[in-house]
Amino acid sequence: MTDCSPKTALSVEVGKRSSSHGQYSAELVSGSCDEDDCLIRTGTVWSCIAHIITAVIGSGVLSLAWSVAQLGWIAGPVSMLFFAIVTYVSSFLLSDCYRTPNPVTGKRNRSYVDAVKIYLGKKHRFCCGLLQFINLCGCGIAYTITTSISMRAIQKSNCYHKEGHQASCSYGHSFYMLLFGTIQIVTSQIPDFHNMVWLSIIAAIMSFSYSSIGFALGLAKVIENGRIKGSVGGVTQVSAAHKLWSVTQAIGDIAFAYPYSTILLEIQDTLKSPPAENRTMKKASMISIFITTFFYLCCGCFGYAAFGNDTPGNLLTGFGFFEPFWLIDIANVCIVIHLVGGYQVYSQPVFAGVERWVSEKYPESEFVNRFYTVKAPFFPVYRVNPLRLCFRTAYVCFTTAIAIVFPYFNQVLGVLGSLNFWPLTIYFPVQMYFVQRRIGRWTEKWVVLQMFSVVCLLVSVVSLIGSVEGLITAKLK
Repeated sequence: MTDCSPKTALSVEVGKRSSSHGQYSAELVSGSCDEDDCLIRTGTVWSCIAHIITAVIGSGVLSLAWSVAQLGWIAGPVSMLFFAIVTYVSSFLLSDCYRTPNPVTGKRNRSYVDAVKIYLGKKHRFCCGLLQFINLCGCGIAYTITTSISMRAIQKSNCYHKEGHQASCSYGHSFYMLLFGTIQIVTSQIPDFHNMVWLSIIAAIMSFSYSSIGFALGLAKVIENGRIKGSVGGVTQVSAAHKLWSVTQAIGDIAFAYPYSTILLEIQDTLKSPPAENRTMKKASMISIFITTFFYLCCGCFGYAAFGNDTPGNLLTGFGFFEPFWLIDIANVCIVIHLVGGYQVYSQPVFAGVERWVSEKYPESEFVNRFYTVKAPFFPVYRVNPLRLCFRTAYVCFTTAIAIVFPYFNQVLGVLGSLNFWPLTIYFPVQMYFVQRRIGRWTEKWVVLQMFSVVCLLVSVVSLIGSVEGLITAKLK
């Protein structure tokens, strides 16, 4: 076992990165080790819930009212419940793959791609790593775009309040993306998931805040109307082809509003034990998915009840509501603050993966492995690593630049999300579970899980078709 006795730093070099997991080595921690490394895990079920909610409840919750409008009063809520169950099943299977071979006492798999390599081999790991990187990087770009939309919505809200609802209020987006990128350069220096619980807690609170505001505004609008709008079949005053494409896009929006499989094992790696990490993760997943589904149903259903066929694509930035303008401003500020934390939740696995790979490839490089102490007035001591500083800054600059060049990247992201949903959320977790539990072919559990996988594949294909159509339509406009 690695020596975990604390040491005293006498020079600017305060530690070397451990090539086994890409985090600080023994020089940077004190106290006892976990059983297989020197990374002290302190996460609890509540910190886990904060990470999950920060990842899952994005500003997309406010677009679910449009999805319900396309599907109608029965299919809309049922679809949300269906994907809530799918997400829980996926998280249940994946959480048992954190340790190998025994889910309680086996060796840790600290990331999704590490688990895929152990259970399914190097070829699967390469495919999984590529898909995961595209998905996580795409989320960072989408969050940058969404931030600029929310910031412009604040300006528009104030403009409409002063000039009238028919005023021409238009603003650019590049400045806000650059501002968001600057903030992310700073927050990206947070070492890892273990050190960003406070940010996830703030982001989760912001999620609750703007979701509650969207729900409250929808409820108030229903009371003002004096009736519940909408129908069982959803929007019907369109052609059959348009209805079909809208339904497939709506299913896709709901399907991809839930999963967090790409970062589940990274979150699970922050949990202390006992109790066993898989038990804590399953409990946190159940609570998080219940909370998420509650807010999704509230925002989606009350938004549709308020506007019916005229439901906007986003309740807060699409200006279904104009007043009270100050409350809409507060909600959009909450969205921006949440996206700061959400960006980090989806970027930390990229940072950890790349830095771990470089550290293993160049174990003697001081640029890669040396840490320096920086002490600024009124701030605690911070340890700076040259590789972390350069790579993370470059990554943030890259996502910001792509967002500025392609401000409508969300349509492309919808296609990428459709491609990634089935392999990352369903296929890999199911196949790893088969290996981990030694489930034989054509047994009852094998058949049930394979049917589950096939159904989700069909949903993913349908959603992909709708996303491609939406991308083509957006380009032709």
